[in-house]
Amino acid sequence: MKLVRRISLFLIISAVMLAVGGYTALKAEQFFYPNRYPQKEYVSPANQQTITEEEQVIEAAVEEIPVVTADTQYLIEEVNLTKGIVNEKEETLPVKYIGLDRDGMLEELASYDENPPLTELEQGFQTIELTAFSKDRIVVCKYYKEKEDKGFYLMVADHFIVVYEQDKQTLYMNTDILLESLEESLQAEIMQGKYIDSEDALYNFLESYSS
Repeated sequence: MKLVRRISLFLIISAVMLAVGGYTALKAEQFFYPNRYPQKEYVSPANQQTITEEEQVIEAAVEEIPVVTADTQYLIEEVNLTKGIVNEKEETLPVKYIGLDRDGMLEELASYDENPPLTELEQGFQTIELTAFSKDRIVVCKYYKEKEDKGFYLMVADHFIVVYEQDKQTLYMNTDILLESLEESLQAEIMQGKYIDSEDALYNFLESYSS
């Protein structure tokens, strides 16, 4: 009977030591090789898909940086600086903007600002800026200033035609056109101050009468 008890006690002690040793070895391996065992898993409430703890951290980090997608609303605000009018409209999102974050959008708009299309320049384009940015909506503001017609006056100085700006005080240019070389009716107009309503009309006149 005593022999049986001794054998039982020996087996119990051996089992306990084996369990403690195995547990200690497992913890040591987990410490030194943390990626050998899978991470904890969670069920995403959004789509009921199982994701690991590591994937959850990565997903959260990605969501912190919004980027433009094909579903992002693209709004344009056109500001007329001359009249103080703002016109807002929605346009189709340019494909080149898809995938850009805020910094990427700023770089694209800076490039546009440096080299605007000719059609924009003809409308009096001044500058462009990003006023709102999110993955759902971006707002771009364009500033325009209408070209004002600039008038001139043809006058006489020392028998030559001279050009003054609209205030009749600021000399715009001297010419080599002699007053006496023009027909009398035109001489009379110029002596009283002949008004030219635009720069194009001025240069057309000078080309017609220059020697």
